[in-house]
Amino acid sequence: MDSPVPPSPQHRSTEPPAEPRVRRRDRHGRGMRGPVAPPQVPLSASRADTFRDLVLDSVERLERRWPQLADVEFMVMEVPPSVSGETVPLGGSAPAEKNEPARVVVYRRPVEIRSKSRDERALLVHEVVVEQVAELLGLSPDSVDPRYGQD
Repeated sequence: MDSPVPPSPQHRSTEPPAEPRVRRRDRHGRGMRGPVAPPQVPLSASRADTFRDLVLDSVERLERRWPQLADVEFMVMEVPPSVSGETVPLGGSAPAEKNEPARVVVYRRPVEIRSKSRDERALLVHEVVVEQVAELLGLSPDSVDPRYGQD
């Protein structure tokens, strides 16, 4: 058994101290344990991956009604760039330019902070996507998705 007390000065050897060895196994010889859950189980998905999936589900739902959205680039960013004003945006959109496609951005952290459960987060993500698509197309959110605001 190793002693945490260093040896007394009388018993010190003149040899240089040994380099600490790398432990490859724990004291029971088992080594590192594997992942908590296999990759196909939802437990192993990160919050960012789950959020991205919510955005993709919302986009797929809208693309069935609006095929021109196939040319729009949908993005997820952690937080908006520097905020000017009192409110933090949940999303943003930018029209197409000569070399760039139209973009819709959903900001993950502000949406997560404003939602308490996964279901509430999914509804809020869909509302943000619908609002940004409506702004991009110059329409009202109700005309983009007739179920907007009803859930």
